[in-house]
Amino acid sequence: MTSATTELNQWIRFTPAQRLARFAVYLGMVAAVVWALKTIEIIPEFLYDAPEQVLDMGSRMWPIDWANFWPGVWPALIETLHIAAMATILGLCMGVPVGFLAARNATPFPWVNHIARFILVATRSISTLLWALFFVAMFGPGPLAGALAIAFHSIGFIGKMFSEGVEESNKRSIEALQAAGATRMQLIVMGFWPQVKPTFWSVALFRWDINVRESAILGLVGAGGIGVALNAAIDLLQWDRVALILITIFVVVILIEMMVMWIRKRVI
Repeated sequence: MTSATTELNQWIRFTPAQRLARFAVYLGMVAAVVWALKTIEIIPEFLYDAPEQVLDMGSRMWPIDWANFWPGVWPALIETLHIAAMATILGLCMGVPVGFLAARNATPFPWVNHIARFILVATRSISTLLWALFFVAMFGPGPLAGALAIAFHSIGFIGKMFSEGVEESNKRSIEALQAAGATRMQLIVMGFWPQVKPTFWSVALFRWDINVRESAILGLVGAGGIGVALNAAIDLLQWDRVALILITIFVVVILIEMMVMWIRKRVI
């Protein structure tokens, strides 16, 4: 076999154009990282003693102030769970109807679909902390602002997942109901809902899990919950209480994760 034939039979993974495109992507990523490092102005002197600062912080957090759990942390923890539950219920009440309106097979009106999808994108694009700042300014600090902030942020997530579940529904059962003369409400109740019910409960449980985690930090901006106790402990330099609150949040998140997994196996 000649050398020319060998060159023709040689397998090449990427064409020259593809290799050039990959190189451009890698170069752009490196340039973005360098630009970001230059923009955020990292001070090397603050990084040199970082291990010492971590050890010093750990020594301040020990021993943990376990005695403050019942009078200080427990009421704030219960308030956090209530905020998450109320936010999940409100998010479902607002997100599910918008999700139906965004689904093209359930709502065959393009202009309604576009408006609903705009609502989903708009509510999801604003972070929970920004929603919390807005509602704190409107209603004042407290759990109401936190519940509304998480609920409005949940609309985009719940509505998007629910609309995708509706659009993946079996068309034949819907067409059979339409042929039988079913009304729009009957199509939703007897056609779409039985098919998207597992999606609904899955999204509800997953969003509740997320809302518990988000409600734990909203207190940093005055939106109630255990974050208020955390912020107060940090401001007062009570690092032993900070350690207690952090451990409490970690344990609660793990327990809720286990609970959600158990419910999903039993119910869905």
